[in-house]
Amino acid sequence: MRATEVSRAVAAAKSIATLLGLRVDDAFVLQNSNKLAVRLSPCEVFARVAPLAHQELQFEIELARRLAEMGSPVAGLDPRVEPQVYELDGFAATLWTYYQPLTPPDILPADYAIAIERLHAGMRKLDVASPHFTDRVAEAQHLVASRDLTPALTDADRELLVDALRELRQAIADRAAPEQLLHGEPHPGNLLATNNGPLFIDFETCCRGPVEFDLAHAPKAVGECYRDIDQDLLSNCRGLVLAMVAAWRWDCGDQFPDGEREGRDLLRALRQGSPWPTLDALVT
Repeated sequence: MRATEVSRAVAAAKSIATLLGLRVDDAFVLQNSNKLAVRLSPCEVFARVAPLAHQELQFEIELARRLAEMGSPVAGLDPRVEPQVYELDGFAATLWTYYQPLTPPDILPADYAIAIERLHAGMRKLDVASPHFTDRVAEAQHLVASRDLTPALTDADRELLVDALRELRQAIADRAAPEQLLHGEPHPGNLLATNNGPLFIDFETCCRGPVEFDLAHAPKAVGECYRDIDQDLLSNCRGLVLAMVAAWRWDCGDQFPDGEREGRDLLRALRQGSPWPTLDALVT
């Protein structure tokens, strides 16, 4: 969110929690992207806040609730309030349990892989409408094709992204791998190290596709621990993810912190070619 929106979003989260009978003395912004993640204290609530026009929070709530009922490794909703989307002052918010981070917060690759396997096992049991991962690829292709949306891309970099998105998307399709419901972005920033074990958050990017697409967002060692993986397909998915994220970083409306530097790093990695690095090796 833009700086002008952050203070209003935080105030909305505090007011919503207070109106629900929770004590709020302080609020701490934990993450600022298309949504705001805020810790409310001393009630210890993790609030996710988004402008009303840009939120898919109801889908996220329902999915997390159903996965939690099956024992999947997901962060829980705050049990003191109704599991719903609350609206105030042009913002929508959901209230989740706040988990005190472990010290150190590192999660071993084997434990990370087990957590994703358990998440995927739960997701295979759900029948929910969700986009296909190629829908997200198409959004990235649309950005790259539009000079109005990505004006800072040079002609050479635009051609690089156009080719990478098209060729890697086709290479993945050609393998005709089994598909299922996926998290969409199970990178380290969406996995909490807690006393309850690793827990996933942020399900707004759920989509259908091969499990290798999910693993492409995780550190390399995680993909080596996950059972029965097509490593060639995983490599193609890693390249595709790099190209997609690069497209988003060059979007003129992107608000990601230090996005321009990250966009240059991603283009450099794509130009060097396979074997593709993982996102965590490029994004700090």
